[in-house]
Amino acid sequence: QAQLVESGGGLVQAGGSLRLSCAASGRTFSSYAKGWFRQAPGKEREFVAAISWTGGSTYYTDSVKGRFTISRDNAKNTVYLQMNSLKPEDTAVYYCAARVDYRPGTMEYDYWGQGTQVTVSS
Repeated sequence: QAQLVESGGGLVQAGGSLRLSCAASGRTFSSYAKGWFRQAPGKEREFVAAISWTGGSTYYTDSVKGRFTISRDNAKNTVYLQMNSLKPEDTAVYYCAARVDYRPGTMEYDYWGQGTQVTVSS
């Protein structure tokens, strides 16, 4: 059974950094585009970043540009989200997802992880 598992979340002070990882199992997602999303309490899930299957193309929502970096290691079947200069408004559950083709900004993904909590204190 195909599965995506996020890790690396936690509590960090404003201005700090975290690196999220999303490991795939059950199938090879190396040829899939990957995305990161987040959902804050009382808000809808929103797109954060996406990366093509080669890693050659990336796309970010405006609020994280210059602070977050998405990357992938297809040999490890893992995608990462490096988050720097974190702000309290980045507090959310972060999800990774996979889809067959790369469509920047879309919310329509085929596979989703269970999420990892990121809390940024002021």
